[in-house]
Amino acid sequence: MTVNLRRALAASKPALARAALLSLYASGVPLFAPRSMKGMGTIFMLHRVREPDDTDFAPNRILEITPAFLEAVFLHVHERGMVCVTLDEAVRRIAEGDTSERFVTFTLDDGYRDNFTVAAPIFNRYRIPFTVYLATDLPDGTAELWWVVLERVIASANEMRVHFPTGDETFVTRTSSDKNAAWNAIYWRLRALGETALRAEVRRLAAEHGVDMRGVTRELSMSWQNVRDLATQPYASVEAHTASHVALAHMSVEDARTDIARGLARHKLELGRAPQHFSYPYGDPTSAGERDFALVSEFGFRSATTTRKGLIYPAHADGLMRLPRLSLNGDFQSLRILDVLMSGVPFAMAKAAGAQGID
Repeated sequence: MTVNLRRALAASKPALARAALLSLYASGVPLFAPRSMKGMGTIFMLHRVREPDDTDFAPNRILEITPAFLEAVFLHVHERGMVCVTLDEAVRRIAEGDTSERFVTFTLDDGYRDNFTVAAPIFNRYRIPFTVYLATDLPDGTAELWWVVLERVIASANEMRVHFPTGDETFVTRTSSDKNAAWNAIYWRLRALGETALRAEVRRLAAEHGVDMRGVTRELSMSWQNVRDLATQPYASVEAHTASHVALAHMSVEDARTDIARGLARHKLELGRAPQHFSYPYGDPTSAGERDFALVSEFGFRSATTTRKGLIYPAHADGLMRLPRLSLNGDFQSLRILDVLMSGVPFAMAKAAGAQGID
């Protein structure tokens, strides 16, 4: 079956969310948010820090912010009277209910090379602590950055055939509009297949379209020497993110436990210490749930972060294995939007409406 995707995309959900947040800022409502709604702190989530590519098809740009925006955030939170603390200190404050001053802490997921070459020098220059949650298969060169590979397959192809359980579908991918539409049609359907089937299909697509999966990993990941050098820097810490960047909820308990343990073993071998904190890959409610929170707690971690959206409140002292974060990403590089999010108003509204993935 051929699907012609050469049509303009309707407004995307990120675009609608951005417009809504800017409208909320213009309304002035966040200015009057009570201190209790703003919470005691914020754990920021980042992935990559780099200058953007000049291309109309870059769906993974959502995982990136620019160096200039990162610096702007540093200055912005300082002007708002918040203190930047280590992850250790943030967890101490949460556990002890220390609300003396609002805090922020910065975390970066996965282990991209630009965390070392671009982000770390900026954090060090401003003397701001940060944590990299490392999936150890990245510096080992064996991780499958399937979301990047899928983007490159679509970028290189004029047409592509995807195997779905319901049958094969062929997508026209000649123009940027085609490519963006194909991504939106394929990505979440593959995510719904689960890790094993998803990765098998992306491997097949990569082989068919000449994209070197291991080459992508080597290109984008820190080496172990980078990781060791990073771990010695005064403002950096390196913590756990599984070995192979798997959605724990999609695995058996035994396989999930094995992947976490394998990542810990690589940490200990390469860095000489056991990580104290953990981040769930993907981290949304479909990728990490109550079973996984309990499993991670068995390893003795002091905390674990999700990608569930939210600020930190005193009640999170009873949920240190499921802490929410606030994403700094490519779709929302605006200090006005940041002010709205850090007011807590959007999360309160979303929870009142029964939205999922808000904590």
